[in-house]
Amino acid sequence: MAAKTKDYYSTLGVKRTAGPEEIRKAFRKLARKYHPDVNPNDKRSEEKFKEISEANDVLSDEKKRKIYDQLGFYSDNIDPAAAEAAARGGGGFGGFAGRGGFPGGGAGGGRGAREVPFDFGGFDFSGFQEGGRGRGGAPEPASGGGFRDVFSGLFSGGQKAQKGPQAGTDLEYQVSVDFWTAVRGGLVKLEIQGQEVCPACKGKSTAGGSVECPECHGSGQVTQMGGRMKFNIQCPRCGGTGKVQNDCATCEGEGVLTRRGPLEFRIKAGTRDGQRIRLAGKGNAGTDGGPAGDLFLIVKAGTHPVFTRVGDDIHVTVPVTVMEAALGAKIDVPTIDTHDSRGARDGGGRTQLKIPPGTQSGQKLRLREKGVASASREGVRGDEIVEVKIVVPKVQDERSKEILRELAKLNPEDPRAEMLREV
Repeated sequence: MAAKTKDYYSTLGVKRTAGPEEIRKAFRKLARKYHPDVNPNDKRSEEKFKEISEANDVLSDEKKRKIYDQLGFYSDNIDPAAAEAAARGGGGFGGFAGRGGFPGGGAGGGRGAREVPFDFGGFDFSGFQEGGRGRGGAPEPASGGGFRDVFSGLFSGGQKAQKGPQAGTDLEYQVSVDFWTAVRGGLVKLEIQGQEVCPACKGKSTAGGSVECPECHGSGQVTQMGGRMKFNIQCPRCGGTGKVQNDCATCEGEGVLTRRGPLEFRIKAGTRDGQRIRLAGKGNAGTDGGPAGDLFLIVKAGTHPVFTRVGDDIHVTVPVTVMEAALGAKIDVPTIDTHDSRGARDGGGRTQLKIPPGTQSGQKLRLREKGVASASREGVRGDEIVEVKIVVPKVQDERSKEILRELAKLNPEDPRAEMLREV
């Protein structure tokens, strides 16, 4: 069974020089478009999703990508050291031009050489082995590594491919909580979709018994392309046995089932907007006894009409009268505390704040430890920052106007004088 050469870079729509982050973004973009959950009962989207998943699996792994770049294909049976040696010795498997090599080829051939596809199936490599015969039939001395040596170290033949335990992948969700839940902590409910262990096969993916391997059709070998050459390798799916176990009918051989269900978790008091919470073992289930992934929750905290949260500090703007600002006063200001029996709306409390005489509009006063309790430092609490906003009264009666005129005469200072001097 011939395996076609696959261009993983083209599949993800990235250049060969693309970095890991660019590859990750390209995969996520395509995955959202072709995911089976988004395109139910669409075989073409399902096949496309498998293609981009395979491409991402190779290109996102540094070792796999290196082998793919060196040889033009990837197989789990390839020895990285041998692949590097082969690529270093002949520019990969694309060609072997020069020094009595084969005409044609890829990186190793000259520009004028004809490119001839070679099939080494059934080719007798005995003449390239140590102690092989030369053209005249006489024994030739060992060369310390002949043509066959390049291929013999490339594939780990004879070893059955073992799937083994596979860890589950992580999940990430954004969860919205209201202002007070983020400040005081509380129980949050969320519905998530993830993978759980298949109850039928217990994550083993198989149901017992064996059938002919669909990859090699029972031969135990597949034909792989390397540039313009093709050669037989041990089938990576069945490990060369020609047989594979029956897939579990419940999970179709995946070992896991996709489920949607509710999740309850408690967030700490003082949780901040954008904070990332990790719930260990709450991600997708592993297979064949592998551990489950983690669930990461990105908190989106709500706002409040009066309070503004900055880190662990609470900011609030409080209006004061001209007289309070000029003469000084003690005023009630709202806080996030709940112990005050005169609790304001949403359960907030109040505390008294001293306004110093001569306070200006926009001036900020601090209430120590009236902010949010820190979620990361036990016993630490932020402050409340009160910004003063002076409210000018609307004077309508003549008596009030007369008093203000008298006040202006007693205080003739021009508040704009300093500014005008700077012009």
